[in-house]
Amino acid sequence: MNEHFFIYNDQFFLSGKPVISAGNRLLRYGDGLFETIRIYNGRILNSDFHFDRLYNGLSILQFEIPKLFTPEFLINKINALLKKNGHEKNARVRLMVFRGNGGIFDPENNFPNYIIETWPLSDKIELNENGLTVDIFPDARKSCDQFSNLKSNNYLPYAMAGLFAKKNRLNDAIVLNAFGRVCESAIANIFIIKDTTIYTPPLSEGCVAGVMRRWMLEKFSLKNYVPAEKNLSVNDILDADEFFLTNSIHPIRWVQNFREKNYENQRVKEIFLYLIKNI
Repeated sequence: MNEHFFIYNDQFFLSGKPVISAGNRLLRYGDGLFETIRIYNGRILNSDFHFDRLYNGLSILQFEIPKLFTPEFLINKINALLKKNGHEKNARVRLMVFRGNGGIFDPENNFPNYIIETWPLSDKIELNENGLTVDIFPDARKSCDQFSNLKSNNYLPYAMAGLFAKKNRLNDAIVLNAFGRVCESAIANIFIIKDTTIYTPPLSEGCVAGVMRRWMLEKFSLKNYVPAEKNLSVNDILDADEFFLTNSIHPIRWVQNFREKNYENQRVKEIFLYLIKNI
């Protein structure tokens, strides 16, 4: 079996090697951020969007960023690990940046630590043939504040939504915000299609500032379709013509069933084909 490595603070370690202590603020409080990145045909998809989000989040979380801790530095480290693991062509990358040891009021410092992991992926990005079945996760509500849009290591509501989905034989679960409106799913941003408009909740609704979400809003230009932000209720989902989810690893996944509603995927297929040609 091939050896599999990860990087922790500039050093390679064999997968499974413990590298942080019990006093680490990541372990104690989820104090940090992460990016899930897709490598496709040897390149990082939406690299600028990923690092914009990461460094904006580090600023909000009051990290002190050394001059050499740049996107270029992290990209070089990612590429080095991809090469060492033999994952250069198509891979999933998880980049985690976090504070070191300390209590709530007294971190040792505010400098970033980081871990990078990689896993191989198929050389094809395909639309799911079997549509997803989703429902509402009832046990948590997402706040709408300056931390809500971050890709935070403090991930408990989503982890529990994932367990809820598994227990109830769902493919994913929808998380509502503090106002009872649709926010996102456990692992993706939400889009619905009504007539020729593609709607997704605005960031003010508390959803993570997803990279593919941003791509859809800023770079999508398929004729006859208009992306737009809109507060979405559960009834809006039920009234939608079609329904899909987006994230960095699976750019579009078609949702077939939500409660009593079944959705077709003719328009989702058009959008997917456009996306594959242009990402």
